[in-house]
Amino acid sequence: MVADKDNWPREGDLVVGTVKKVLDFGAFVELDEYPGREGLIHLSEVAPGWIKYIRDHVREGQKVVCKVLKVDPVKKHIDLSLKDVNQYQRKAKIQEWKLNLRAEKWIAFVRDNLNLGDEEVQKLREELINRYGGLYQAFEEISLLSDVNEVNLDERWRAEVYRIARENIRHPKVEIAGFVDLTCFEEDGVDKIKKALKSGLKAKKDDTELEITYVGAPRFRLHLVADDYKRAEAVLKDAANRIIKEIKKLGGKGEFHRHES
Repeated sequence: MVADKDNWPREGDLVVGTVKKVLDFGAFVELDEYPGREGLIHLSEVAPGWIKYIRDHVREGQKVVCKVLKVDPVKKHIDLSLKDVNQYQRKAKIQEWKLNLRAEKWIAFVRDNLNLGDEEVQKLREELINRYGGLYQAFEEISLLSDVNEVNLDERWRAEVYRIARENIRHPKVEIAGFVDLTCFEEDGVDKIKKALKSGLKAKKDDTELEITYVGAPRFRLHLVADDYKRAEAVLKDAANRIIKEIKKLGGKGEFHRHES
């Protein structure tokens, strides 16, 4: 969750905190996402049922995920519950928190590289959250863009945010394959087939990997690795078209198969 303007969590939020002090009546927790804020987990909110020893459930230095029950900015008091957070919620919140920590490091990179002041950094942070729904989500979506001009940010920091996002977020590669059957009964048919295959390699882009291997006459396998399926399919099709066009020009025949038959 994103803090409000006064840096207070909202009732119902899940928050990550560090247990600072454990007493018989409850535990005081420092909220990691809200600097300077501390909440109390009352003994009745530590775990279901009767609790004999509170330290069997919480200890100083422990990282916990709690649900915010009540917030009183005037009294500077926050009531928390540990028992109201299930295992799935805890795991998801910790993952979200870790991703946001990474995003904050990237914000720091942008700040240092552009020599931004505190006010500008806060404006950048707010713009990323407002336009992309969250800090990490912003960097993740921006890293998928193929051109810096597609980034929906003020031009003052657009290029640097794009560069940081592309350098720090690696997406799983996709692999696809296709096959071309090539025949050429000319006297130098083998050389012409080789030439046609070389023309297919010209379809390769900087962000893709293309490999052509011999399967068995007359078949050759085209193996393509790219960032996404759309990109992979486009380059694979382009490579096959180049090969077939070239072999036909050289007096042979070619046929493309997306899957091996």
